Amino acid sequence: MVLMESSHGSTAEARRATADFLSVVGGWVDVDAVVLVVSELVTNAARHTAGWWRLRVRVSRDHLVVDVEDASPVKPQTRRGDLRGGGGLGLPMVQRLAGSFEVVQRSGGKTVRARWALSPAMA
Repeated sequence: MVLMESSHGSTAEARRATADFLSVVGGWVDVDAVVLVVSELVTNAARHTAGWWRLRVRVSRDHLVVDVEDASPVKPQTRRGDLRGGGGLGLPMVQRLAGSFEVVQRSGGKTVRARWALSPAMA
């Protein structure tokens, strides 16, 4: 499992830790896609919320799960993408790359979750 908090890690470190974890457990998943999703979710938490973020990457019984928690109750918003550097491209990319995507509201903030199903042989 990967567990990293903003006070002890950066987006680059989150990418590295995720890639290292997946090199051990993730032969069934597109490592580049998962690392890109982690990068986008952690970057968004750092950029668009005040305070801390926490990354958790784990294998559950039948899924790879990426959770990014933060202190903001505001859900990520889809907006028109700007190819000139104005943003708006990350969330649609995350939604396409992940098997499923959801935002779970919780007391004191939210958890943004991306999941990928294990292949039947891995489950």
